[in-house]
Amino acid sequence: MQVLVTGGAGFIGSRLVSALVSKGYTVKVLDALVEQVHGAKCRDDINLPKQVQFIHADVRDIESWRLALQDCDVVYHLAAEVGVGQSMYNIVRYVSANTLGTANLLELLANGEYTLKKLIIASSMSIYGEGAYRCIHCGPVEVALRPIAQLQRAQWEPLCPHCEAVLEPVPTSESKPLRPTSVYAISKRDQEELCLTIGRAYNIPVVALRFFNTYGSGQALSNPYTGVAAIFASRLLNQKPPLIFEDGEQQRDFVHVSDIVQGLVLALEKETANYEVFNIGSGIPITIKQVAQALITAIGVDTQPEIVYKFREGDIRHCVADISKAQKLLGFQPMVQFADGIKELVAWVMQQTACDRIEQAHDELSRRGLTK
Repeated sequence: MQVLVTGGAGFIGSRLVSALVSKGYTVKVLDALVEQVHGAKCRDDINLPKQVQFIHADVRDIESWRLALQDCDVVYHLAAEVGVGQSMYNIVRYVSANTLGTANLLELLANGEYTLKKLIIASSMSIYGEGAYRCIHCGPVEVALRPIAQLQRAQWEPLCPHCEAVLEPVPTSESKPLRPTSVYAISKRDQEELCLTIGRAYNIPVVALRFFNTYGSGQALSNPYTGVAAIFASRLLNQKPPLIFEDGEQQRDFVHVSDIVQGLVLALEKETANYEVFNIGSGIPITIKQVAQALITAIGVDTQPEIVYKFREGDIRHCVADISKAQKLLGFQPMVQFADGIKELVAWVMQQTACDRIEQAHDELSRRGLTK
């Protein structure tokens, strides 16, 4: 079986490619090698198994899709522009790469130029917007973005829309209505919904995996719009404290990249995955402050995180995965505990050189009025 992995030279994609090759699949990779993610000399540094065919191309070019899809049975579509804050001012870039790039693939499939046995799309927890909440008085409630006036008073926790009690975060299931709060998140929702719609219409089994906060060795340390663990590690490597918005008590779900790959492989090999969406996370809440402290301890630096008590436009407060559906239908089970994953990340980080660009990224957001 021949498998195409778009974004296959990236953090998650390269791990997936190695796993697929080890299982005996024939693999092709299509990747644009975006400099922000891969660095200026990235074409010379691709670390893929030698038997993998590599196509240096952009998903916005439909002819590149035609080349890549030849003789393919399965597509993993991981290629995407990633970065919540940046997406709020590079709107065309994000929508064209994520939404239009995916539309190019689906146009070819819908018009019968290629036949797939399965299409697996990398979605994102960002499409939920705020996670799920429960009020002690009113029960489960739906929450929109927190009002600006509330955030300006540094009142960070979401309030019940009915009685204004402080809400309790609860695990977020796949049935929660989607309320994306950034251009990036909207484009990821587009990718997921387009693939599911066309898949059902043309009998192409589609699986959408909503990744939560992925971390691990190999993440782009010099990209200021990468995952928060890598951003914090880059700051610490450069003898600077991690910068934390709000009060640092916001909860996220950190899942090791090897567990993301586990979910991706299961999505291919399990028939029960077809036409379904799944959360892929750890199911365990961790605060942003705890992530910073864990990295500080593991790296062994004498510093404390800098909590700025500001907020960014579109930021959510809490979102942690309910992974029961993936456990039941896929047999997915997270294997890497956060403490062990941080040790693995730090062991790799200590061998790297990182260019810390986070202050420039924050300045850009501030200049545009996206931080307050």
